Amino acid sequence: MKKNVNKNTYHHGDLRASLLQAATDMLAETGIENLSLRKLADRVGVSRTAPYHHFKDKNELLCAIAEEGFRHWHQQADSILAQQELSAREKYRQFVHGYIGYAADNPEMYELMFGRAIWKQAAATQSLKDVAYPSFQNQVTMTRKWQEMGLMSKDEDTLRLAQVTWGTMHGIARLLIDGIYADNSHIDEMCETLVNLFVNEVDE
Repeated sequence: MKKNVNKNTYHHGDLRASLLQAATDMLAETGIENLSLRKLADRVGVSRTAPYHHFKDKNELLCAIAEEGFRHWHQQADSILAQQELSAREKYRQFVHGYIGYAADNPEMYELMFGRAIWKQAAATQSLKDVAYPSFQNQVTMTRKWQEMGLMSKDEDTLRLAQVTWGTMHGIARLLIDGIYADNSHIDEMCETLVNLFVNEVDE
């Protein structure tokens, strides 16, 4: 059951965070199309003008939600890659499983982060770009490191290899989200196949 919160319980400083959390929940429940600032105000229990003090329109709200999605994934990825007890191959394996698992568990968020609603319309805020663009640069940097370690082929151009490996993960994620030729019961096998295709066994 949805619970509205009395607007008098909010302080100015935490209303934006509360709106963002409620909007993220609404996105997961009903998708991008059914999210609006008016419905968000009703959900949180504030005046219908209150959200406009923090988000000038729906696009700015969507960009803020997407930012949180990127931050959450970055934290998850950093946690995987920081595990010193794991081999480089196992880190990459968990990275792949984590990425595709995140997309499968958060389809509406993933669609917002990488889909047409923001990027096709060139509507990303600078704040979102500052979070999203480093994601691919980090992938390129890690790909170069993996090549230097012998984990991935040194014969391939680093940028193209990063594009292809990430493109493969993204494609699997889209197949799962769209329900095309794949469902969640196939995740582990598809992830293992991807790792076997791109990653070498290395002595560490």
